[in-house]
Amino acid sequence: MKLQSYEELKHSKYRLSLLLFLFLNIAVSLFYLLPAMSSDGSGTTLPVICIAAFSGVMLTSYLIWNKAKLPLLNPVALLLGAFWAWHINYRFHQVFYFDGGFLIISLISVLFISAIALSDYLVAFWLHVTPPVVTVLLLDEGQHLPLILLTITLPLIGFSLQHLMRRRADNFTLRLMHQLYEEKETFSDLSMLDPLTGLYNRRGLKNRLDNILHNHAGSHYVLLLDIDHFKAYNDNYGHAMGDQALARVSVAIRDAVRSRDVVTRYGGEEFLVLMTNVNSSIAMKLAERIRQYVADLEIPHRFNETVSTHVTISAGIAPIYDHEFDQAVANADSALYVAKNQGRNTLLAWEDLPRKSPQPLSELE
Repeated sequence: MKLQSYEELKHSKYRLSLLLFLFLNIAVSLFYLLPAMSSDGSGTTLPVICIAAFSGVMLTSYLIWNKAKLPLLNPVALLLGAFWAWHINYRFHQVFYFDGGFLIISLISVLFISAIALSDYLVAFWLHVTPPVVTVLLLDEGQHLPLILLTITLPLIGFSLQHLMRRRADNFTLRLMHQLYEEKETFSDLSMLDPLTGLYNRRGLKNRLDNILHNHAGSHYVLLLDIDHFKAYNDNYGHAMGDQALARVSVAIRDAVRSRDVVTRYGGEEFLVLMTNVNSSIAMKLAERIRQYVADLEIPHRFNETVSTHVTISAGIAPIYDHEFDQAVANADSALYVAKNQGRNTLLAWEDLPRKSPQPLSELE
């Protein structure tokens, strides 16, 4: 789950709580209205009508216009709580014989609405129940104080503790989400790096390439490099020594280029350098510097005596035209093929190739 998805889930939960809160207010208000309307209508009160009308209009509008902006839950809870307090006070003075039951039932009705719909939102819970609670305490004048306090205290304590536990659980979930997101970003970054050389792999190159081609003006060049006679090096010195040679060559290549250039381990002993914002002259100078840096490592290669007694590289270089990166790689590969045929330990530009140059062979050593 993404952090954005988690926030969307919280918003959906908030919306459902608000709609449920409005629905319960309608249901309880109708509970008072319908019996009164079926008799002489004397039991009908203006505050209950206001509760039913206000909640009904809001609920209907949000069900019809699903994308409508939701109001703040706290002001709505306070307003409806005030309406219920008004209703309790109004009906209290209409009851000729009062035994305390009306106040208790009214209070339980309000607590029922808050407990069902607002248990996750403690501030809205308190805002909704406070006006009726204060009204009931004032109207009772202490006659049934223990019973009323018990009716009030137990739900408030219970839902306050439940809210605190849920808040801690939500905070833990959010911290866990952030931690998982950070670890995902770390693993994503690691998945773009070659574990042996620390250079970008093809996935990392693609990630950088999209950004460079779309956000950096100017000409870009592809330099494709291959270690000469590396198969013979591996066969005679072993793969452990071969890995060391690859690691040292990769460091030399990285040191030879600029910080904005992208160095990639493109294959087994093949490297690709994406040179950004350069002209052909600078690109050739950078390519020659890479070749010289690798030669200066003087990694012994006694099975390469026909070219050099040390590990060397051959390279082909080609410009990127019209963001056609794959075509530039193919052109650089053609130049690399010719460079190897010309004796290795050399570099060649694609523009300098004859028109009918031979096609590159796969895995040419």
